Amino acid sequence: MRTAHLARRTLLVISCGSVGAACGNSADGDDGPAKQSRAGSAGLGAGSASSPGGAANAGGSGSGGISTTGGTSGAGGVSLRGGSGGDGGRADVTAGASGRSAFGGESGSGAQAGGGLGGAGEAGGAPGGPAGRGGQAGLGGAGGTGGGSQECGALAGTARAISFGTLLSADAVMCTARQLAASLSNPSASGWRAKGDQHRNYHFADAEADEPYRLYVPTNWDGNAELPLALFLHGAGSDENNYVDQNNQQLLKLAEQHGYLLVAPLGDSGAYGNFLRLSAPFGQPDEAAKLMAQVTDDSERTNQLSERDVINVLELVLAEYPVDRGSLFLFGHSMGSGGTWYLGGKYAAYWRGLAPMSGPFVQETGYPWNDLRDTFLFVTEGTQTPSLAGSTTLRDWLNTNDFQSEYEEVDADHGGMIPLVLPDVFDFFDRSRAASR
Repeated sequence: MRTAHLARRTLLVISCGSVGAACGNSADGDDGPAKQSRAGSAGLGAGSASSPGGAANAGGSGSGGISTTGGTSGAGGVSLRGGSGGDGGRADVTAGASGRSAFGGESGSGAQAGGGLGGAGEAGGAPGGPAGRGGQAGLGGAGGTGGGSQECGALAGTARAISFGTLLSADAVMCTARQLAASLSNPSASGWRAKGDQHRNYHFADAEADEPYRLYVPTNWDGNAELPLALFLHGAGSDENNYVDQNNQQLLKLAEQHGYLLVAPLGDSGAYGNFLRLSAPFGQPDEAAKLMAQVTDDSERTNQLSERDVINVLELVLAEYPVDRGSLFLFGHSMGSGGTWYLGGKYAAYWRGLAPMSGPFVQETGYPWNDLRDTFLFVTEGTQTPSLAGSTTLRDWLNTNDFQSEYEEVDADHGGMIPLVLPDVFDFFDRSRAASR
């Protein structure tokens, strides 16, 4: 339990009308995310877009490395020995005596494992550093490329860690993501630690796809200071660009203003691992059970790839940029709100705070609520949305059970609430960083 609590509050913001492209958009379809255009990826059903179209992705994958377009090269650099491993883009590096390791931890006799939340061990098989918050030593990084990779274990088991999610093992997903990041890290690449707005992609072999993601790094970053990170999950029918570009690129402007590294993955073609939809909001466990009874091998695989894509992208960014590991935040809208609840609980050790927007797709049972006791929560909703009842029920339950939660309502529909609450979401991030644990 923290020594200082965030105040709980309920706000009503009366505003809509001309709020940009998002106002008046329909909610995600009750059948879940729409299929993406890429062939071979089966969606969970049809759903309407919750935001307008955005800019097309730029760039293709390089020779095994990370493809990047946009942005300017950052200042500073890293002190490393080893360098590139050739066409595969593998950075077989050993941390320098006084430089910064490739995964953001300070170098030295062992190097920290990314601040304890997922960096790779030092090349050559040196041990990881101190465990992450809560003492979860099991979240240490994978072995470095110089000393043989760590065995990650089976990706999927026979039991669901979260009752409405995939069969994936969180530890195995993080382990394989860190190994992927280590294999693609290339400090000599021209776009390494670039600043500004970037369209990137990486090759995800299991999905047989080059997965795109959007990245924004504040232009006033000095190239060395650790950055707070905010990872955004889009709604159904959208992609990694739609929400970022809507409302005159409001998300980018907020990230620049508040000094956050903003990451927006595609999530392949699934719902980030969460099988809940609008028919099963918080407080409707029977409806959730009905949805889980409909899960097939194909829909399981689709959601597994979606879940893994998000963690892959997160670890790619953590491998490249110096990130304040105590200032990682997860937020999303609609289907992305469900993804925020799901990935926020399953991978709780990453996050200082969660900000789900208009999507109470979580249940009281079958969810690791105790893992969020040390996590700040900010739930936002519109008064004209089909998910309002579920969100208010969730608000009351969080308050009754003494979670560190805030709640805000705005007078808008499902899409119109987005530009109204986003400034408050970033203010919530800032408050959470300043609050003591």
